[in-house]
Amino acid sequence: MEPLRIGILGAARISGRAIVEPAKLTGARLVAVAARDADRAEAFAAEHGVERVHASYQAVLDDPEVEAIYNPLANGLHGPWNLKALAAGKHVLTEKPSASNAAEAMQVRDAAHSTGLVFMEAFHYAYHPVMRRLLELVAKGELGDLQHVEATMVMPPPPEDDPRWSLPLAGGAVMDVGCYALHAQRMFAPYAGGAPQLVSARAGERKRLPGVDEWLNADLEFPNGATGAVRTSMAAEELEFSLKVVGSRGEAFAPFYVLPQRDDRVVVTTKEDTWVEHRGTRTSWTYQLEAFTGAVRNGAPVLSDADDALATMELIDACYIAAGMTPRPTSAL
Repeated sequence: MEPLRIGILGAARISGRAIVEPAKLTGARLVAVAARDADRAEAFAAEHGVERVHASYQAVLDDPEVEAIYNPLANGLHGPWNLKALAAGKHVLTEKPSASNAAEAMQVRDAAHSTGLVFMEAFHYAYHPVMRRLLELVAKGELGDLQHVEATMVMPPPPEDDPRWSLPLAGGAVMDVGCYALHAQRMFAPYAGGAPQLVSARAGERKRLPGVDEWLNADLEFPNGATGAVRTSMAAEELEFSLKVVGSRGEAFAPFYVLPQRDDRVVVTTKEDTWVEHRGTRTSWTYQLEAFTGAVRNGAPVLSDADDALATMELIDACYIAAGMTPRPTSAL
């Protein structure tokens, strides 16, 4: 296939792992980058082999050689720049979540539909064989009937001045790491009679940051009676990104499902035996970029498209409301 021609909005640290390395492995071109700090953009381009630097995000969107945008900006800037990218006729790979709240996610969804462009929310774990195997175990009945899904996404706290603690920039534990846990619950909908519904949620605010969740726990229920549990925190002592799936005949556990390149194990336990499967440490971001490129070039279906992004954002908003908090505000550019 012709190499995908990518423009990058910002010089975020995540970009090195999430787009630069996968681009090298898949043969994609990094055509352009812009950042608020011009020197930082120049340094990023020099380090990562980006072909040119533009003076603004809008200039990246206006570059005729750029056909797809990678958006790793702060959460509150995802929605506005995703809308601008779609309006400029660019395919979009956006960091999660796709917007600050469900109302904004609906705008993004409608724009994606009206343009016919490819829109992918960067839930990269969903494209890796670790997650595909967990779903396969349920789909093929190897664990019996689905009974429970338990997702844990906890991490030590970022610095106090990190944008992930900013309410105007749509920060909070659910928006950063918790959205993965909620999205993972939704992935099991086809095997549980439909999407999970929120039962209850509890949250704690970050000290001196009203409205910003430091942690949030949620309970869910699927139409078939299976339950879901989500535990998320940005104030834990250690990092844990795990997923456990329990069925009537056994269970499966992935200790690092969101970053399987660190630990690619799927531990399966039945009444008869326990075994460990290794599903490969090729990065989830590489699988994701391959899927995105396939969608742009060949019209291949996308797991985490704009409709999926809206459904996840609706669940995030519901968690905030149930926990006595408010959904994140829409950011003004």
